Amino acid sequence: MSKKHILIISVCLLFLTGCGEYSRVMKSKDLNYKFEYAKKAYAEGKYVQASTILEGLITPLKGGPNGEEALYLLGMSYYGNKDYLNSGVYLKSYYNRYPKGRYAEDARYYCGYGYYLDSPDPQLDQTETLKGIEELQGFMDYFPRSEKVASVQNAIFELQDKLTLKELQNAQLYYNLGTYMGNNYESAVIVADNALKTYPYTKYKEELEMLKLKAKYQQARQSVEEKKIERYREVIDEYYSFTNNFPDTENRKEADNIMKIARRYVKE
Repeated sequence: MSKKHILIISVCLLFLTGCGEYSRVMKSKDLNYKFEYAKKAYAEGKYVQASTILEGLITPLKGGPNGEEALYLLGMSYYGNKDYLNSGVYLKSYYNRYPKGRYAEDARYYCGYGYYLDSPDPQLDQTETLKGIEELQGFMDYFPRSEKVASVQNAIFELQDKLTLKELQNAQLYYNLGTYMGNNYESAVIVADNALKTYPYTKYKEELEMLKLKAKYQQARQSVEEKKIERYREVIDEYYSFTNNFPDTENRKEADNIMKIARRYVKE
């Protein structure tokens, strides 16, 4: 028999042995035996096996010496399997039940970071993104001196930028609709302004401010004559705000052209 065949047979035997042991564990009524196997499975990256066993252990082990670790490992098993929704449920349950437990810091961190990893594209529902920000901010409140603070701050900023991008896309949509079935330029300004107030340090600040300038200009341009002067004054104010914040902007030429038109209506 060749070495290749021997190797294949050995691997198969190991696999069958492992499956046989897992089957015995699932049928066993020895809680300690099952818990030790679950810990071993988790350490070996067998997260599905670990979570399956631990699901049946957290209730009977609750209040006992292994209850705390079992609940934490269950949450982390789901995390390891990239099931961040269930991971968050059990990790949150852990830190609520054991607020000063030995795994409390990690539980809060991975609960929030799981939501961060699970956060969808900006055009989709952002419930997970909001959960992520809430959980990660909670981590910062409880563990402000943790070594994980920098990682958490970066994750929060990324999630906030995702929410801001969603608002930028909404504002752009209103801008593109123009005067279709109403004054959508005003809606674009409101959405952009609210995003800037909520997330003042966003990396999309320039795009939001430029969109406000363009929307106010379009609103002034299409106004009735008696409102043009007042609205062009708003355009000029917006221009100065934008160029003061972004003097080297790539949008300077477009902004300057808007300013020139506004000055034709407003004598300063």
